[in-house]
Amino acid sequence: MAKLELSSLRDLKHRVGEEVVVSDWLELTQERIDRFAEASGDHQWIHVDVDRARRESPFGAPIAHGFLTLSLLSKLLGDSVRFANAKMGVNYGCNRVRFTAPVPVGSRIRARFVVKALEEFEGGAQATWNVTMEREGSDKPCLVAEWLTRRYDAQAVEEPTRGAPSGFIGGAPAQQVLE
Repeated sequence: MAKLELSSLRDLKHRVGEEVVVSDWLELTQERIDRFAEASGDHQWIHVDVDRARRESPFGAPIAHGFLTLSLLSKLLGDSVRFANAKMGVNYGCNRVRFTAPVPVGSRIRARFVVKALEEFEGGAQATWNVTMEREGSDKPCLVAEWLTRRYDAQAVEEPTRGAPSGFIGGAPAQQVLE
């Protein structure tokens, strides 16, 4: 169940600069790491070979892929905040991402979400989040990111490029998206 209920992303406009929510802890299991390896094609031994990672890795165990931890931002935010009147949400990209510490298998992580900026456009709003992902028991974050998300109102979903200049798809030049 979401910790915070909002009618739309626009409800955050008066909370720019504030930490809006801290997600619940999520355990990173070997099964999740293996499934991500299968989906991404990244089967590097430091992630998937438990015995070798225990013997040879400086971390003493398999570690999660950095991109797995990044991909979990959607889940962690989605489990923490409910946007009641948003028909859909999309990842819009990252301005900055750093994988600042390893996340060994079995670790529990959570994310802190601070609204850095909020921009409205016809049919929705875009938030820029400063996100810090923590690993339980560690003083150092394992990921820091400036992450952009968009939420679209129900009536805007029929035309999700509304608010973007003609020739754009989801805010990116159509030529780049289609190549």
